[in-house]
Amino acid sequence: MKHHPLCSDCEDKITPMDLPIPDGLKQEWAVSESRRQFLGRCGKVLGWASLATLFGEASVRHLVRAAGSNLQAGVGGNTLGLPHFAPKAKRAIYLFMSGAPPQVDLFDYKPNLVFQFDKDMPASVRGNQQLTGMTSGQARFPVAPSHWPFSRHGQTGTWISDLLPYTARMVDDLTFIKSTNTDAINHEPAIMLMNTGNMNAGKPCLGAWLAYGLGSMNNNLPTFVVLQTKTNPKENNQPVSSRLWSSGFLSSEFSGVGLRSVGDPVLYLEDPPGVDRGTRRKMLDAVEEINRQTLAEVGDPETNSRIAQYEMAFRMQSSVPELTDLSKEPASTWDLYGPEAKEPGTFAYNCLLARRLAERGVRFTQVYKRGWDVHDNVVGMLPVLCQETDRGCYALVTDLKRRGFLDDTLVIWAGEFGRTVYSQGGLSQENYGRDHHPRCFTTWMTGGGVRPGVTYGETDDYSYNVVKDPVHVRDFNATILHCLGIDHNKFAYRFQGLDQKLSSPVPAFVVQGILG
Repeated sequence: MKHHPLCSDCEDKITPMDLPIPDGLKQEWAVSESRRQFLGRCGKVLGWASLATLFGEASVRHLVRAAGSNLQAGVGGNTLGLPHFAPKAKRAIYLFMSGAPPQVDLFDYKPNLVFQFDKDMPASVRGNQQLTGMTSGQARFPVAPSHWPFSRHGQTGTWISDLLPYTARMVDDLTFIKSTNTDAINHEPAIMLMNTGNMNAGKPCLGAWLAYGLGSMNNNLPTFVVLQTKTNPKENNQPVSSRLWSSGFLSSEFSGVGLRSVGDPVLYLEDPPGVDRGTRRKMLDAVEEINRQTLAEVGDPETNSRIAQYEMAFRMQSSVPELTDLSKEPASTWDLYGPEAKEPGTFAYNCLLARRLAERGVRFTQVYKRGWDVHDNVVGMLPVLCQETDRGCYALVTDLKRRGFLDDTLVIWAGEFGRTVYSQGGLSQENYGRDHHPRCFTTWMTGGGVRPGVTYGETDDYSYNVVKDPVHVRDFNATILHCLGIDHNKFAYRFQGLDQKLSSPVPAFVVQGILG
């Protein structure tokens, strides 16, 4: 008789539960899957030790929800008992300026720099900062003051560049953070850090965390929607990939759903010729039954997600055409957003769509605008970028305020880092370039949870180092979660043996000075 303990046909077989695995992990396995399901998924017993380090709680919550929730009720139902406390904001709209807007040309007014034109920036200011490969070889780091004048606006007297006349109109509604800073100096890791709290791919983004934690407020549209603005070929457009709105190790149902900027917002929304709605419903019911059988036999929680996503896609066949039909918008809408808002894919159009999504109960909308990577020709390109975005930002905030949505909607404006005060490449009175700068950049928020008319944080005379009230990206994200009623220290997900958080394992702090 055979007595090899790891053979499947031994009389006295050793199961995975007999191996030297932590008790906590064994309990997770017991809750998430039966022994038969687990062995069916993994085949033989080889690899149990490695699985012990890789297996997280990915299955637990979804199987619980599969067993006890109504899948027809929509994607993203909240089973976590969140929010932790009464939120000021129910939803958020994130206007992400990919490429890094230059803070010293837009918000961080430094009038004395005009006297420093073409002078070498003091080595004491730059210190031992790591430089990018694009400027590390420069013989000089000449100071480049902003080409444009600044003016004071609103009752707060906030200084704003003349490039942003529409933003200047709403400064009393905005909360500026001039001391935002990050750890990354190149675009991809910086964008990942800003969006997911981690420079490495594979982590859930902010929208996915909110969809997972707070769930949906509607049955007919996704919980998390992504809108990409059409690119301008004259601009330096950094790539934006879907991992920025990925759910990472969370269920795929929490990923962002992108609406296309050209053509149909979602492909294949229309039923094919000869297939009516009744037939489509019967097809989905049959597929759902197959998926439910698979779920019962295999226990893969992604099957449950697939069922919910099919149902959402069916409902979106009606909800998305209604969402994107702007024919009933009043004339006042076009007076506010401008004629560009009628052209799908423009920033103004996406801002209008973001307002309509907020009205329809979408929890999180992220609008991406690329092109801000102004390594050269700042004087030529920055006015174009501001003209493309300034009015849309103002219109969105004003529209939400008029309709009574701004009080419980958090609007966020940010890039991934700032830009240097010294010129990259040649400097003249007519033009200059600006390199990446992680030590300080300006962001703003408005709406639910933040105090309007506040300017928080301060930089030195060169807009190079933070000298008062620094706000790291981790603190920035923790503050967003707080506005939506979530304690970032308690909001974690067990994966690969760690309590994973948006704010990362490194301590983060809510910026109390901007809270309303």
